[in-house]
Amino acid sequence: RSMLWVTTDNAWAVAGVFAGLSLVLTTHQIYKHLKHYYCPSQQKCIVRILFMVPIYALASWLSLKFFHQSLYFDTIRNIYEAFVIYNFLALCFEYLGGEAAIVAAMRGRTHKPSVYTCTCCFSEFSYSPLFLRLCKQATLQFCAVKPFMAMVIIVMAYTGSYEDGDLRPDRGYLYVTIIYNISISIALMALVLFYQATSDLLSPYQPILKFVIVKSVIFVSFWQGVTIAILEKMDVIRATENGEIESGELAIMYQNFLIC
Repeated sequence: RSMLWVTTDNAWAVAGVFAGLSLVLTTHQIYKHLKHYYCPSQQKCIVRILFMVPIYALASWLSLKFFHQSLYFDTIRNIYEAFVIYNFLALCFEYLGGEAAIVAAMRGRTHKPSVYTCTCCFSEFSYSPLFLRLCKQATLQFCAVKPFMAMVIIVMAYTGSYEDGDLRPDRGYLYVTIIYNISISIALMALVLFYQATSDLLSPYQPILKFVIVKSVIFVSFWQGVTIAILEKMDVIRATENGEIESGELAIMYQNFLIC
């Protein structure tokens, strides 16, 4: 029964404390940016990224209490997640003065194959407008795939063909997970390559911490959810015997609690 603590009001209260704390801290940061709104082109992106914290926290907190409606809260969270990726890339472009300035700054530079960027199998290539365009497209595809798949999940859940952690080939979870993983990997790889190409240009703005946080929140939270869902299917985490909490819902509740 200790595994069911997450279903109690105490768990909801603990999650609420952390969600509230994150809301207060982030609201203060947003207020400071809006009060000193001297660089709108950059600060609008920063404010949008900061809004990810309260949206994630509130959506997860509400999902924890109203777990039967958690799919709709998660959809809001997933759509905003894609919006954050777009704004992080836009922020980097603004830091560097726009696409034309980046192309001019990268002219004559080359990318050396590296194990760390998973390009060890490629030959050395030059940074070009095509490289920059591919980085943008590879990142922005996630911004399209994420909201689209969120809508697909709602439809599949409504028709009874989707359940978290259900890896049977006749259910949608397996295919959604594969598509998400491919899309996230491509987007994050593009961001890594873009950062590597412009790291010296971006160094005055110290974006590495922002990059690591954005990358961790999106990538780690995705695999955290997959892992918890699989653990429930393996009976490591068990739902209630009275059927009050159905299969798949307990995994979602743990995921939401950890996000809070």
